[in-house]
Amino acid sequence: MKAVTIPLLPCADIGEAVSFYEAFGFRRTYGQVKPNPYAVVELGEIGIHLFGIDGFDPAESYGSTVILVDDPDTLYADFAAGFKARFGKLVVTGIPRILRPRKRQGTVRGFTVVDPGGNWLRIAKLGSSEEGEAEQSTGLPRVVLNAARLADAHGDDASALRLLQNGLVRFPEAEALERVRALLYLSELLIRTGHREDAENALAQVLETDLSADDLRSVSAELDHIRELVSLTGDE
Repeated sequence: MKAVTIPLLPCADIGEAVSFYEAFGFRRTYGQVKPNPYAVVELGEIGIHLFGIDGFDPAESYGSTVILVDDPDTLYADFAAGFKARFGKLVVTGIPRILRPRKRQGTVRGFTVVDPGGNWLRIAKLGSSEEGEAEQSTGLPRVVLNAARLADAHGDDASALRLLQNGLVRFPEAEALERVRALLYLSELLIRTGHREDAENALAQVLETDLSADDLRSVSAELDHIRELVSLTGDE
């Protein structure tokens, strides 16, 4: 039996939601105001169906959808550029927001976008099977994976922050690269929870760590990301 399943995502303002998606290259392919607000936005083979609800509170939304794509990193770059064009910066807190790609315990690597309706778009690689690698992680790397799942998949930044802080204390002998990766994610979580000065201190520890050229290249993208976030929060 051939079938198509289409998830519908709620929003408070259909026009605002459509405009948000258009900033990332989506095109509205259908729209109506009466008898109920409804719109469809599409980007390639990705289709998002939106419906408006009077009095809807995005902070109370349970809306969520999984999007599997061939190249999530390229899609993230496009979404990040859209955020910067629309908001003048990357937004990693509140609604809407975007969280960069990373691996999370028990699932595959991916990134998250929360739209103006409070709906979570969970974007991962089509056909990916990285669960095994994540399950084999131990020590501080496993702590980072668990923290990422708490924060980026469940939205519990505060618990993830505590877990990661405790992990850095529990594993003081972790390899330099492992510690740097943990400190970089710690910096982001500190920014997301409103602790900019502590984020700067964590970033300073990263910059003081002696890494090989190869290790430094492996974290360069995330390091640039954290530097940008610290700089942007300093301008607020």
